Amino acid sequence: MSDRDTVAVLGAGGTMGMGMATNIAGAGIALHAWNRTREKAEPLTEHGARVFDTPAQAGAQAGVIVTMLADGDAVLEAMQGADGALSQAREDCVWVQMSTIGEDATERCMALAREHGVGFVDAPVLGTKQPAAEGKLVVMASGAEGLRERVQPIFDAVAQRTMWVGEAGAGSRLKLVTNAWIVAVVEGAAETIALAEGLDLDPALFLEAIEGGPLDSPYVRIKCKAMIEGDFAPTFALKLATKDAMLVQESAREHELDLPVLDAISERMQQAVPEHGDEDLSATYLSSAPSRSSERR
Repeated sequence: MSDRDTVAVLGAGGTMGMGMATNIAGAGIALHAWNRTREKAEPLTEHGARVFDTPAQAGAQAGVIVTMLADGDAVLEAMQGADGALSQAREDCVWVQMSTIGEDATERCMALAREHGVGFVDAPVLGTKQPAAEGKLVVMASGAEGLRERVQPIFDAVAQRTMWVGEAGAGSRLKLVTNAWIVAVVEGAAETIALAEGLDLDPALFLEAIEGGPLDSPYVRIKCKAMIEGDFAPTFALKLATKDAMLVQESAREHELDLPVLDAISERMQQAVPEHGDEDLSATYLSSAPSRSSERR
């Protein structure tokens, strides 16, 4: 990348942002970093990054601004207003929005980018904390053809694969589809493990039964192992997965789709958030096995 394309990462101290920012710096790209809690981004200075107190300061000299934040409101707050990154953005700046924020917030971001005359690439990612740290995410990018060459080095730094799926907005719609599958798989696994235990079976027998066949899946094995062992250290926090499930519901309503299974999954996850929201998505299992939950108290 050229000198003009210093990259500012907003949300650089987060679960995903830290790994992504580290890999961007590791690729030899000049990095500016901002995080709401500055101390969480400070370790990036060891990789040559400059850490700033406001999004505006981080984005002022950057050719590309990357947002990786919890939700649409957080993204918009970081980009607009007197302290927002767009207040001092350069005319040739490109905003790469990589958070999972759904259709409505993506449309609001696109409108804000147009208002400020900056390029916009909608590029949410598939993956969790470990793939982010290892640079093995999948980027679902969408945006103008003319912006691809400009932002591809960033995607190459953080991901093992980049998909270009159409005009801006298509990436976020694809992320909704993949998240619908993720929450369905995890909730299905949770209820399967709970059922096995309720029937007085070793749930490991389920994994043995599907091993090597078309029903087997590395992701299912990871999540089932966490449920069986009661290890819910977060790689994808339940509260964030629940937010994503609710974004799926919003889009389903907007497009007049009847998705009762996903509605039920979202409701179940919302019930679990007050007690287990900061734990991994796999902690939804504890709603189906309340006795396991009480054992942990």
